Amino acid sequence: MDGIGREVVTSTSHKVSALVIAYNEEPNIRACLETVTWADEIVLVDSFSTDATEKIAREFTEKVYQHEFRGFGRLRNEALTHTSHEWVFSLDTDERATPEVRDEIRRVLKDEPDADAYFVPRRNYFLGRWIRHSGWYPDYRQPQLFRKGRMRYREDLVHEGFELDGRTGYLKEHVLQYPFRDIDHYLAKMDRYSDLMAQRLVQEGRRFRTHQLVTHPLFTFAKMYLGRAGFLDGMPGLILSGLYAYYTFIKYAKLWELRSN
Repeated sequence: MDGIGREVVTSTSHKVSALVIAYNEEPNIRACLETVTWADEIVLVDSFSTDATEKIAREFTEKVYQHEFRGFGRLRNEALTHTSHEWVFSLDTDERATPEVRDEIRRVLKDEPDADAYFVPRRNYFLGRWIRHSGWYPDYRQPQLFRKGRMRYREDLVHEGFELDGRTGYLKEHVLQYPFRDIDHYLAKMDRYSDLMAQRLVQEGRRFRTHQLVTHPLFTFAKMYLGRAGFLDGMPGLILSGLYAYYTFIKYAKLWELRSN
């Protein structure tokens, strides 16, 4: 209270838990964790990596936990149980938190935030350039900064959604993402994600239709290259659109295989 009885409100900065999930991310994990050392704690959940992921992570935090992978949504919810603070900043291992996004998070949390979860724009780097079109910019995923008690992930195997009790907002500064080192790396990740996505489609009761092997890849290519102006990204945009069309074809081919068996 001040001298005439009015309540004095002081500014309180909310603490942040940086949360990372990982599996065999030795090439990425150090560069990722170096960008969140400003957080009040770093929590890393690993799925029994067979490389040096855990060893490197322990250079940054003692809060390293092992959980079996049973889908991304479930893993993210399990990871949240290890965080100590009200606010969580989720960062994937192929992402980097820039100083600018760090400073914006601090500004947002300095007093009482006006939202309970914030989407963060991402700049993606692929084949030697920043991709500005093709649906890859601003490339929001689930909210990456959120109040832990208000948000939960849907327990989907892959491309998990979220449920939020509250309001969403948008940060202006960017996270950087390096999703694929090269085309071989894309194909390796595509193989895993198409497996998970085909399994998810089966769980959802989706049926296979022959036309999906033709119409869906063609639509994906047209949407990325023409509808989302991938042609403005030059050769990387053309290759990226083709790769996504191929991923779509393989996803439905695996759905057919699962349904046939």
